[in-house]
Amino acid sequence: MRNEFIVFSVLSLLIIGLVGYFLWQPMYWALIVFLPIILLGFYDMVQSKHAIMRNFPILGRGRYVMEDLRPKIYQYFIESNTNGTPISRIYRNVVYQRAKKELSTSPFGTELDVYEEGYEWMNHSIAAKNHNDIDHHPTVRVGSSQCTQPYDCSIFNVSAMSFGSLSSAAIRALNGGAKLGGFAHNTGEGGISPYHLELEGDLIWQVGTGYFGCRDKEGNFSPSLFTKNASQPSVRMIEVKLSQGAKPGHGGILPAKKNTKEISLIRNVEQGTDVLSPPYHKAFNTPKGLLEFVGELRKLSGGKPIGIKFCLGKKSEFVAICKAMKSTGIYLDYIAVDGGEGGTGAAPIEFSNSVGTPLREGLAFVYDTLVGFDLKKEVKLIASGKILTGFDIFRALSLGADICYSARGMMFAIGCIQALECNKNNCPTGVATQDPELVAGLIVSDKKVRVANYHGETIKSFIELMAAAGFDDTKQIDRTAVNRRVSVHESRAYDELFPSIEKGALLQTPYPASYERLMKLATAERF
Repeated sequence: MRNEFIVFSVLSLLIIGLVGYFLWQPMYWALIVFLPIILLGFYDMVQSKHAIMRNFPILGRGRYVMEDLRPKIYQYFIESNTNGTPISRIYRNVVYQRAKKELSTSPFGTELDVYEEGYEWMNHSIAAKNHNDIDHHPTVRVGSSQCTQPYDCSIFNVSAMSFGSLSSAAIRALNGGAKLGGFAHNTGEGGISPYHLELEGDLIWQVGTGYFGCRDKEGNFSPSLFTKNASQPSVRMIEVKLSQGAKPGHGGILPAKKNTKEISLIRNVEQGTDVLSPPYHKAFNTPKGLLEFVGELRKLSGGKPIGIKFCLGKKSEFVAICKAMKSTGIYLDYIAVDGGEGGTGAAPIEFSNSVGTPLREGLAFVYDTLVGFDLKKEVKLIASGKILTGFDIFRALSLGADICYSARGMMFAIGCIQALECNKNNCPTGVATQDPELVAGLIVSDKKVRVANYHGETIKSFIELMAAAGFDDTKQIDRTAVNRRVSVHESRAYDELFPSIEKGALLQTPYPASYERLMKLATAERF
């Protein structure tokens, strides 16, 4: 659109000049109309704050006119929400405001229907704490007793989004924000690109079923290539992706139009083809094999934390992984639990809507199972799935998470407007495209600051909530702190909805009733 605007401007001035000179001099008066528009368009092209205006001079201003309707749109989504859980569009503007450090409070109190089924809230305390007395940059040390390079991780980080799905500018903005804010940036399964390394933000390198970044020409895992990338100083943790919330059990998809020469070299695939990650790993096919693979990666990486990411599917398979940890003596350093509601990329509608356990249920089960096998002391938990606000973090920690990921929140911070063009290479803000003309609209120096601002303001909000609950340490947050309305006349605390089990309860019989069948099905020898 930028190039088209330049052509339009030149042709308009040329036509006005020629017609005025040869045919009709009053035509010069058209300059009074066209020249200010053209000058405004060129201003739009060079300003650095708004990607839409840079990419679509003049026309892009219509989007900001629509922002004046924000309260009405906000109210529409509140009123059209049928399950009591705020959808991400309700909070998109809050993210924008925090990223820009604008006032993000709202008047007239609660706008949700507090008596609608699904409404959730936390308990405050009369003995509230002063939030200024609490550390505003809480971190969690990730690393089991077998890890020699543990990492002190922020409780709020950039979730997995690959270069290829996202543009080079988006990757640089996210990583630069992580550097400024002191948090981590998950690479996604697309591998480590130069844009992940340029601004030196901490990385969580995700290794998916395609083994991008550690893949030989046949698509198999390459120990030598893994060691080369794992030794990068910016790589602080390594994550083996088993599945993801957007399309669990499906495998990743990179459309051919986004598979440029640069991306094909980074991923070691053929340029201009659809890149389809397998739905399963070739390096292992049993729970025991997974843990042996984890042990190999820890050794090849020099002792860095190794974790896995999955959306919970068959519960017996996770029980089998815990049995494998016990039988092999190899511990995971962390587990990232993705909710079936998570995911920012394109996926078949059946997978995105109807496959995978939702985050809250999956997270509670994984935490309880680790406690039951007395493994939680070794393994940290990361929650991922529509986490945008301080309350989302608080709620995840109440269910057992130590750390949280955010994908869509971080995308909003760098300018995503949910145009839903992610898989078409037409993203108007330059976030999810490989079109150079559109990517040019996203100015890294501005957007990396917004990412850091969003992170900092959201952590601040979380700390204020924690203080209001009377807590001064994240370890004090438990399932008694959050409530959910289950009907018009009844609400339940999370400890009632997600009853926990005793530490070590799965190491001896009789097992808790909810685990008897799972313990019979699960074996370290097969999934």
